[in-house]
Amino acid sequence: METNRTLGRSGIQVSALGFGCWAIGGEWQNTEGQPLGWGKVDDDESVRAIRRALDLGVTFFDTADTYGAGHSERILGRALGRRRADVVVATKWGNVFDEETRTLTGRDDSPAHARRALTASLKRLETDYVDLYQLHISDADPERAAELRDLCEEFVREGLIRAYAWSTDDPARAAVFAEGEHCAAVQHAANVLQDAPEMFALCEESGLASINRSPLAMGLLAGRRQGALEAGDIRSKPPAWLEGFSEGSGADSDWVARIDALREILTSGGRTLAQGALAWLWARSPRTVPIPGFRSVAQAEQNAGAIAKGPLTDRQLAEVDRILGR
Repeated sequence: METNRTLGRSGIQVSALGFGCWAIGGEWQNTEGQPLGWGKVDDDESVRAIRRALDLGVTFFDTADTYGAGHSERILGRALGRRRADVVVATKWGNVFDEETRTLTGRDDSPAHARRALTASLKRLETDYVDLYQLHISDADPERAAELRDLCEEFVREGLIRAYAWSTDDPARAAVFAEGEHCAAVQHAANVLQDAPEMFALCEESGLASINRSPLAMGLLAGRRQGALEAGDIRSKPPAWLEGFSEGSGADSDWVARIDALREILTSGGRTLAQGALAWLWARSPRTVPIPGFRSVAQAEQNAGAIAKGPLTDRQLAEVDRILGR
């Protein structure tokens, strides 16, 4: 496998594996007190993990202004330091939050907010440009999205961003952004248990990169089993959109059963379960860039170790579909 992939038609080269920086934002919540993070973090360990990933060839880091209410961007900026030019940084906008109380307070799809949010992200990331700027409102109105797409083209002309994308699971919405010259990708959910054939087809037709969030099914494909989760972890009180988890008990038993049925294929070639899940995504499309989360050096090393093992074979891909009845 090529260890690098191109972000759509932008020409921007990234490692075939990116790192998602949601978890390192630490604890944050909505106005009802619902946890939106992954629990407590050690910021120094997060910084070490990012730097270790860089040493292992990972050059793509995906965050959002709202992760940890600004904290994830600050940690990523601190970790990259002088190595900023060696990496591709993606962040997102559209949510409104209180950084002091670490609370998500709403969302704002106005062009004025987009510019304010970008200015604030650049400051937290300690950089003067963002490589990939992504709309974080998955169900935004398509007409407003067209306006924001055109604004992103302005940001490109001003040198504030290099390319842009929409984080959405709706191919019709993603197609609106795809009409823009500097749209490079769509970020969407995809993993071996949750295929996204329409989105993969759109990426192929429109020349976009497919950035895969939840590539490890929120930890289930990294071996997360049943059992209580800490109170500040979003999976302990899963919102409606978060599949595979039940309140108080951790993983859903039927998800665990499907993972067990796939275990032999995914752990072939000396892979860990998580590495096999990433290998499935690389085999699924030459445009995929999975972005698993991490909170430790050990997780960073395991995820980065998947690159050398490469994708599953076409035969294994077909066998996965057969087992899952697809």
